[in-house]
Amino acid sequence: MSEPKNVFQPTRQHIKTGNLSFLTKQVAEWQKLTKLIQPLLPQPEVWQVVCYQYGILTITGENQAMISQLGYLQKQYISQLSQISELRDLQKLQVRLRNQQQETETHKQSNKTTKSIEAATADMLQNAASFVSDPKLSQALLRLASNKK
Repeated sequence: MSEPKNVFQPTRQHIKTGNLSFLTKQVAEWQKLTKLIQPLLPQPEVWQVVCYQYGILTITGENQAMISQLGYLQKQYISQLSQISELRDLQKLQVRLRNQQQETETHKQSNKTTKSIEAATADMLQNAASFVSDPKLSQALLRLASNKK
């Protein structure tokens, strides 16, 4: 068996940007894997990949019965999923329960943060941007102060 390859090796670029690009790449890869595995797993559950590292695929679902089924039939699903080129090193499935209520609260909170910020906060962000030597960070602070996306 070949040694599992870690797709998400940090590079010097990630250190400079505070790992934002690294995390963005991870999330994009997990979303891609989610679309690939969804039709192969028990239905009608909505599965979500939350991690794939060292041959271990961690996914979440909202239905405990479906999660249990996937756990009991793990070997069969691993043999199916490892046919996908991105998951050829798959050795183990970890299945976790995703809390529906927590997810909706998170969405509500993120919707609240999209509202405009107070003028005092915008002034503080603009002042902070003038003191920062990193031009990208300065631009990000100015963009945040102006509430543009």
